[in-house]
Amino acid sequence: MDKQFPLYPKLKEAGKEEAQHLFDEFKSQMKKICDEILSRAYTDVAIYIESDSWGNFRNEIIQGFSKYGNRKLQSDYDFAKIRQAIFEEHREEIIKECEKDIVEENENLKKELQWLRELARRG
Repeated sequence: MDKQFPLYPKLKEAGKEEAQHLFDEFKSQMKKICDEILSRAYTDVAIYIESDSWGNFRNEIIQGFSKYGNRKLQSDYDFAKIRQAIFEEHREEIIKECEKDIVEENENLKKELQWLRELARRG
């Protein structure tokens, strides 16, 4: 046994060859596994990396436009142009959705008012 590596015994030539063969076989199997993993990552995961980047970009744009106050930081003209284009293209849908939102908000406020009145009666 070697003092530097006491757990590794000195091997005879046949033992060295067998150990090298086992190591080479292990290395070959690991290479196949790594190739398969990289192939899966390339074909199954890479598409999501691209779409994730696009999603992040989209979210940044939405955040920029969703805060109407940002028009002062960006450009009133850009916001007016975008708002006008969306409204012209989807006028009927926007009006219907706004009416629906108002009705839903009104119903929620009625429920909240009723709940607060009930709380006041109990208290």
